[in-house]
Amino acid sequence: MQDLNRRSYEAIAADWDDARTASGAAETRLIERLLEGVAPGARVLDLGCGTGRPVAQALAARGLRITGVDQCEAMLARARARLPGHDWLLSRLEDFVPEGVFAAAVAWDSLFHLPRAEHAGVVRRVRSGLVTGGGLLLTVGGSEHPAFTDTMYGHPFFYDSHPPEAARALLAAEGFAVEHGEFLNLPTDGRDKGRYALLARAA
Repeated sequence: MQDLNRRSYEAIAADWDDARTASGAAETRLIERLLEGVAPGARVLDLGCGTGRPVAQALAARGLRITGVDQCEAMLARARARLPGHDWLLSRLEDFVPEGVFAAAVAWDSLFHLPRAEHAGVVRRVRSGLVTGGGLLLTVGGSEHPAFTDTMYGHPFFYDSHPPEAARALLAAEGFAVEHGEFLNLPTDGRDKGRYALLARAA
């Protein structure tokens, strides 16, 4: 399934880049909260960084050093061109192991592209690279729903996620203290399975 997502993101990289140009109000507010107390020049992980816009762009504007990780080379090529001087790594999230120490990490709309059985391992490895008190901002699904595929720009994508309460428990089990959580999209009876943001700190 992960190869499915990689192929699809390779195919839609230009469309995605054209559409994903700016952060929404909630995303901006949560990134600002994540970065409270983080000094310019600190290293920050962007897991599933895509084209570097808007999340990495927002981090770079605050003077932070970004390590962006993505499995899609077409996305990374745009990130490298947009934000040279940062580190852009081609890797599946479930294979990535941080090197060095990071002040914060973001996994915005990326973790739920992995089978939920992989989520704990990703979170555990992120924790291993964070300073104590370093924040992790991530999104998960908003409901208990089995894995499914959906289409975006005419291409299929795989989705799977723990619901919010299970995601909170997973974070706690992997050495994080959850500081904040909120719905970004409420689940509906139709296509929208919900989307939930969590901000946690490395304990």
